[in-house]
Amino acid sequence: MASDTTAQAAPARPVAEDRRRTLRQLVRYTLIGGSGIALDMVVFLLLHNWAGLDEQIANALSTTLAITNNFVLNALFTFERRDRIVVRFLRFYAVGLTGIALTNLLFLVFTDALGIDANLVKAGSLPLVLALQFGLNRKWSFA
Repeated sequence: MASDTTAQAAPARPVAEDRRRTLRQLVRYTLIGGSGIALDMVVFLLLHNWAGLDEQIANALSTTLAITNNFVLNALFTFERRDRIVVRFLRFYAVGLTGIALTNLLFLVFTDALGIDANLVKAGSLPLVLALQFGLNRKWSFA
């Protein structure tokens, strides 16, 4: 009987460790994402509000800079993967493009169709983009 209990309890330990590891990764990913968000927003505001670029172009440029920043930091600190760096960057960038696409869709709906300020739409899109990209990057870019 004791061996049955031990055998049943054994799988719980790796599951608990995996959950802790995932939580640590999520916290690091979110912190690094915060630096990327700050960089993204500052560059977007400068390009859109100061330089007068269209919000779609400003978004693509600011997001690309943030994606590159976040890739380097996540490769080093979150997922601790330094192998196949070019492949991983291309996957990470492809995931980043989903964020650009989602944000641009939100611009079309909320800014172009409903007249909501592009700065608010950009800021409001960030939590949605973060959640989508964490899942994709964890399972594909850094798997």
